[in-house]
Amino acid sequence: MKLVFASTGSDLESALDSRFGRCPCLVCYDTESKEVNSVNNSQNLNAVQGAGIQAATTVADLGAEYIFCGHCGPKAFRVFEAANIKVICGVKGKLSNLVKEFEAGNLKEANSADVEGHWS
Repeated sequence: MKLVFASTGSDLESALDSRFGRCPCLVCYDTESKEVNSVNNSQNLNAVQGAGIQAATTVADLGAEYIFCGHCGPKAFRVFEAANIKVICGVKGKLSNLVKEFEAGNLKEANSADVEGHWS
């Protein structure tokens, strides 16, 4: 299963970024192979609009089954719903700790966006 994190850095020792669309990096973790790879999200850091949609499309292209983020806006959430990607938002901390919490069944999926559009 592929988990993707909105991250401040490029590995599992990085912290989750509170912003989804404007996070510096998207970190992908494969729970089966334990492989970690990252995608630079700098093209969306200063985007006037569309950062969430563009980043959500990247997450879908990575084959994610789950996205972890501090907050998720409505447009990105709709992209995730359409791609059957489950959203876990409202979490924070080191990515490796979030993987452990997820694997222990301690994190819940969101049913909707938790912030309005253009949140920062």
